[in-house]
Amino acid sequence: MSLRNYETTFIVTPTLSDEEVKSVVEKFKKILTDNGSEILLVDNWGLKKLAYSIEGKNSGFYTVIEFKSEPTFIKTLDTEFRRDERIMRQIIIALDKHAIVYNEKKRNKSFQPTQS
Repeated sequence: MSLRNYETTFIVTPTLSDEEVKSVVEKFKKILTDNGSEILLVDNWGLKKLAYSIEGKNSGFYTVIEFKSEPTFIKTLDTEFRRDERIMRQIIIALDKHAIVYNEKKRNKSFQPTQS
């Protein structure tokens, strides 16, 4: 099987300290690398207000990780997110060729938004 490009965004509960949030992110980076995934980007957005309350909380720490992985591993990753009570929400998406090119340009700082 070949590696596919994915992006996961997850929200960590706001009740944790900065160090605890970092340890959650490190845990999931380790899960990815231990299972043969290649991490392309880790983008910590920090504490953001939620669009709607989740578990009585109005904010959370957002993190985006772009990675390459075997498609068979995604279900395992999703299970790991669901088992961790510090994760309020998560999504894992497979990137199409246009999203891959867009993300590469963004990472390489060669992205130029179109002027309207």
